[in-house]
Amino acid sequence: MFKKILHLNYGTETPPKNGQLPADAAAQSATNAAPRPAENEPAHQPASENLSAIRARSANPLRSFDDIYKAAPGQPPRMPYGILKISEMLNSGHLTGMSHESKRCSVMMAIEAASIQVEDLLQDAMLRQRALNEYEQAEELRLKDFENATDRENNLLQAELERLTSQYMARIQANIDEVAASQDRFRAWQKRKQQELQHISTAAAICVPKSAEGGATGTSYGAVLARCGVEQTAGAR
Repeated sequence: MFKKILHLNYGTETPPKNGQLPADAAAQSATNAAPRPAENEPAHQPASENLSAIRARSANPLRSFDDIYKAAPGQPPRMPYGILKISEMLNSGHLTGMSHESKRCSVMMAIEAASIQVEDLLQDAMLRQRALNEYEQAEELRLKDFENATDRENNLLQAELERLTSQYMARIQANIDEVAASQDRFRAWQKRKQQELQHISTAAAICVPKSAEGGATGTSYGAVLARCGVEQTAGAR
């Protein structure tokens, strides 16, 4: 019998005692099986809800086990102590080293001494398990809402990032193209400049007077410039 206390499975509505529960325990179990009122359960929020509100709720600390038990709609039967006390007994140092059967006997003696019905303990265990599982489900839905909302925001941010990246990459490419065009214009100008200098040099060479020694026409444009510089200096004096 006591083994059933420790191995209750979630969803077990009516812990058996010789195949049946007492009438009052069965009625209590049926009452607890009813849906939990909305005010006692975190509601599943619509997907379109504002992210800041969802984030604010997700930032709230999770409830303690005691708070979850107190907020549960179904309350355990009145008795000196419940299933949690049985758990404390099993973990007590007084039962350390004892065999499983010895522990079971000791606990059952304590239960009988306190005039506690095993069915009430089973009912207490079921209610606490249900409260924890329902709270877990509600928090999972809340977490899922938060994940979906942040995914939507991240998608929007990613789209905006891609738009801005494309915009600035276009501006960067435009700047690069503008610099390249300016470089091409400057190089074209340098090429024309070289041609212009060649034309000037050729024309200047024609104008060079014959050499006094050799009688040949000078071809050095530098010599012409040097000569012009000497004459300009003499004229200035």
